[in-house]
Amino acid sequence: MKIKVNGQMHELSHPSPTLALTAALAKLGFTNPALATAVNGLFVPRDARADVALVDGDQLEVLAPMQGG
Repeated sequence: MKIKVNGQMHELSHPSPTLALTAALAKLGFTNPALATAVNGLFVPRDARADVALVDGDQLEVLAPMQGG
């Protein structure tokens, strides 16, 4: 499956045509629970990520909070 993550193409090997957003985040190395996510421009709350299935060609945006000021 090929998806675009923060503007970069990524290929994720997965036996099924869909992949849960939570699984995709883990495969991509996003382990911090304090992330903001959007799929195809739509915000996905943390508690809904397991219910969102990614398909080939989806666009994922992942934002992590920054410290400082």
